[in-house]
Amino acid sequence: MMKRDFGRLLCVVAAAALAGWLCACRVDVEKSADGHDKNVKIDTPFGGVHVNADAVSAADTGLPLYPGAKLDQDHDGDNKSADIHMGFGDWQMRLKVVSYRSNDSQDKVVAFYRKALGRYGDVIECNGKTPVGMPNVTREGLTCDDTQGVHGRTHIAAGDDGSGLSLKAGSKRHQHIVGIDSKSGDDFTKFGLVELDLPGSSSGDVSN
Repeated sequence: MMKRDFGRLLCVVAAAALAGWLCACRVDVEKSADGHDKNVKIDTPFGGVHVNADAVSAADTGLPLYPGAKLDQDHDGDNKSADIHMGFGDWQMRLKVVSYRSNDSQDKVVAFYRKALGRYGDVIECNGKTPVGMPNVTREGLTCDDTQGVHGRTHIAAGDDGSGLSLKAGSKRHQHIVGIDSKSGDDFTKFGLVELDLPGSSSGDVSN
C-alpha cells in the first residue's frame, strides 16, 4: 500500500469515528506538485489526526542511515515515508516510517541494524510473529507477537505485508523496528525504519 493511501485510510477511519463531532471538525489537505495528497490534518475539539508524507528521515526514527542506502520511491517518484500522529486526549499514537534501498545483501543490512538497535536494549528477530533465535523477548517485555492491530502497517515503508523478517527493540509502547522487504531482488535490499509509540490502553503496557 502506498503511503498516501495509508494516510487517506487513516483519515477516513478517523472521520468515521468522529462522525458525531463533524460539525466542529476542520480538515486541511496540502497537495504536492503532482496533485497528490501530501499533508492531511483533521482537527476537532477532542483531538485529531495529522499525516505528513515525505517528511521522515532515518534520524527521525532514532536509527542511523545504512551506508550508501537511497530513499525508496513509489511508482510516482514519491518517497515512501510518513509521520502519522493520532491524538485524542490522553490517547496518543505516533508512527514514523521511512523506506530505503541498498545494493548490499540482506545479511549485511540486518547485521548493521542489529548493532544499531542495541542502543535501545535487547534486540529480537522475528519472522512474521515468530521469534528467530534468542532472545525472544526484550527485557522491557516486547515480543514478536506484540502487534496490537498495527502488524503489517509498521512494514508499510518497506512494501512488506508484515509476514517477513524484522528486528525489534524497546518496550510494547515504545518500539523501534527494522522491516526487511521479502520481495527484494537478488541485487538489492529494501528495508523500512520505524519508530512506533502506542497508547498504554492499546499496547496493554502502561508502565514502559
